[in-house]
Amino acid sequence: MLKGIDPLLSPELLKIMAEMGHDDALVLADANFTAMSLGAGKPIIRLPGVGMVRAVQAVTSLLPLAEDVPHPVAYMQVGGTEVPYLSALQREVSGVFAPVLPAGASLEGVERYAFYERVKTAYAIVVTGERQPWGNFILRKGVIGEALMP
Repeated sequence: MLKGIDPLLSPELLKIMAEMGHDDALVLADANFTAMSLGAGKPIIRLPGVGMVRAVQAVTSLLPLAEDVPHPVAYMQVGGTEVPYLSALQREVSGVFAPVLPAGASLEGVERYAFYERVKTAYAIVVTGERQPWGNFILRKGVIGEALMP
């Protein structure tokens, strides 16, 4: 255990988040997600029994979100719906993201198969115990540092 670090973040997950560079993507997936096939060759971490809201809270407590893109977080659009539709879970999770999103940034809805293509380029996948379908998110890592001087 380490002081000040969410105990949900295992040593393996902490290592992965620390290894990620600027703009690398971390997938937070529901329990139904096809992580093994889409994530072949990538680190896959399991958080069984942990819901998406709790997983997002833990991960965003340490992972900075990208500030240089309009949508540092993408979510899988519910099949048969159009943006800006959000499921109840997606609305709840977007509320968790709200205080940590960079100014002017928002979440981006991505069609299911386009979402799968993005997952293939992600750094790692975290499979939660979330049982709500379509509860999948991609977070783009930002930087920690001082602002550039003019």
